[in-house]
Amino acid sequence: MKLNSITLTLALASTAACLGSAYSLSPVRSSGTISGRRGHQASAAFVHGPRGDAKSSASSTALSASSSSSALAAGGDGDAVMTRRGGAAIGGIDIPLLLYFGLWYLGNYYYNITNKLALKAAGGASGFPLTISALQLGIGSLYGIFLWLAPDARNKPSVTLDDIVKMLPVALCYAGAHSASVFSFSAGSVSFGQIVKAAEPAFAAVLSQFVYKKKISKAKWLCLPIVIGGVILASVNELDFAWSALFSACLANAFAAVRGNENKKLMETEGLKDRLGGVGNQFCITSILGFLLTIPFVFFTSEGARFGEFVKLLKTSSALKTNMLASALWFYGYNEVSTMTLKKTNAVTQSVANTAKRVIVIVGVALVLGESLDFMKLLGCSIGIGGVFLYSIIDSLVKAKTA
Repeated sequence: MKLNSITLTLALASTAACLGSAYSLSPVRSSGTISGRRGHQASAAFVHGPRGDAKSSASSTALSASSSSSALAAGGDGDAVMTRRGGAAIGGIDIPLLLYFGLWYLGNYYYNITNKLALKAAGGASGFPLTISALQLGIGSLYGIFLWLAPDARNKPSVTLDDIVKMLPVALCYAGAHSASVFSFSAGSVSFGQIVKAAEPAFAAVLSQFVYKKKISKAKWLCLPIVIGGVILASVNELDFAWSALFSACLANAFAAVRGNENKKLMETEGLKDRLGGVGNQFCITSILGFLLTIPFVFFTSEGARFGEFVKLLKTSSALKTNMLASALWFYGYNEVSTMTLKKTNAVTQSVANTAKRVIVIVGVALVLGESLDFMKLLGCSIGIGGVFLYSIIDSLVKAKTA
């Protein structure tokens, strides 16, 4: 049986689920603690690993992901599976697309949890967040390179040195957004960081309008106060509020917004799409370049001077080692699957999917990690994410109304 990139990516998700199950995930919270033996604190429960039902739940999740991998592996890629069954869907349902959505959500969910556990094991914001973020990119890059080397997995790109140079701004922004996000999650709660990151359209709108000279409609501008207001409301009673978490999440938004615009410019390069050979190759090259660009930055900071301390900690802490590896695989895996998902859907479906994904991640991760979810935070989260969804579809709604 021949390998292909989709099969390998789904298999990657299964592997990461198995890795993550050793240290997660009991979605039960009570007064800031995770239910477990003798009521250990959340951090202790995750470092030593929950027992009983939580272990069974994680194993079931891994089995579910593995089953999904086998279903597609049996027929190559998703489109091939549907073709052999005589149509684009079974009973009106696009099964491969549903699998893509499920694994995208699952990967994002598990990434946020294992990433936070790795950061906690390394000492939080005062530990090694930038080192961990860089290594996540490096581990993901190794997987992408493996796809090029594995038989019949993925064709190698035929990019030129000039193409690589043109991709550097996108890679730099990609690495910057990832590093800033990881630092934000180390300094505050994951749910708070995700809520702030939901305000990315505000940054994208300002940059598009005033830097890249791409006009944003009045309807979209009117949606931004809703998004920003929701973020502010969610921050009012945030128990884990930290200015460093807020600023780094905003910096991640700025990097992501620039990356989006730079990527549009990049893809206008004549013949680049053909030389890349697909979005998977583009993501892999971006990850490799991002990792290489991150290395000197990490060593320039205080973490570079303490790198020996990190290596020693990595050797002695199984929680750090396992969760860092799992988070790296989940990060690369869910980004890979998300490109497959978005490629098969229209703009409105993508907006709904992204909105639903963020809600699931914010609420689900907060419950598992024992983060606060008071009424004001949930209200602000709902308003902010609702505003993001409206921002995404408002032009279509206005156009349909005036047509």
